[in-house]
Amino acid sequence: MTPAVLADRGLVRRGDAPVKVLGGGELARALTVTASKFSGSAKAKIEKAGGKALTISD
Repeated sequence: MTPAVLADRGLVRRGDAPVKVLGGGELARALTVTASKFSGSAKAKIEKAGGKALTISD
């Protein structure tokens, strides 16, 4: 998942704007998530599910 994918799906307004992923909810499968920032709980949940939390460098 990237900000551009989220924008294509209507989950954020613009795909080029900074996106911070928050830790609400649960993950049932591994995802690779690319975003500007992650909360500590979001990063922990992504990694616990076997995924990767990648930070976009400016």
